[in-house]
Amino acid sequence: MTVNMTKGQAISLQKNDGGSLTAVRMGLGWQAAPRRGLFGTRTREIDLDASAVLFADKQPVDVVFFRHLVSDDGSVRHTGDNLVGGVGQGGDDEAILVDLSRVPVHIDQIVFTVNSFTGQTFQEVQNAFCRLVDETNGQELARYTLAGGGAYTAQVMAKVHRAGPGWTMTALGTPANGRTFQDLMPAILPLL
Repeated sequence: MTVNMTKGQAISLQKNDGGSLTAVRMGLGWQAAPRRGLFGTRTREIDLDASAVLFADKQPVDVVFFRHLVSDDGSVRHTGDNLVGGVGQGGDDEAILVDLSRVPVHIDQIVFTVNSFTGQTFQEVQNAFCRLVDETNGQELARYTLAGGGAYTAQVMAKVHRAGPGWTMTALGTPANGRTFQDLMPAILPLL
């Protein structure tokens, strides 16, 4: 059963049977919003990029994004860059796979961001979401829908962080500006 998350909401990543999730996929989907023009409605291609920044004691130690598809330890993997969005018509346009059982013990948080590499604002995006899927069985666990557009080019979407022996996901939904994950670091750090 999917939990539709609201900004700031946290959910445990424990399975219903008491076990812990071992592998999750953070999926990102979006579509270009139609714009009215002189000759009718049209859409522009939007290049959003998903990134995962790995932190140890509030210090960034690794990142997975379209130019670095696998974390140095191999526990986090990006499936590849999508330059236009809307391919899956509601499915994932980009995805980041996290093998929670292989994440090194010093990594305590993984923050997922999305940014418009080409600089379009979220006013030009519709149906944007991030979702967490149990990669072992394909079951969607949680979904955070980006609502309201906005005159910003990025969003700190969510984080998974260690909570005792398991992991917790928190929907962040914090707007920011920047073309890359590096530009978003001032927005990310206060959320750790």
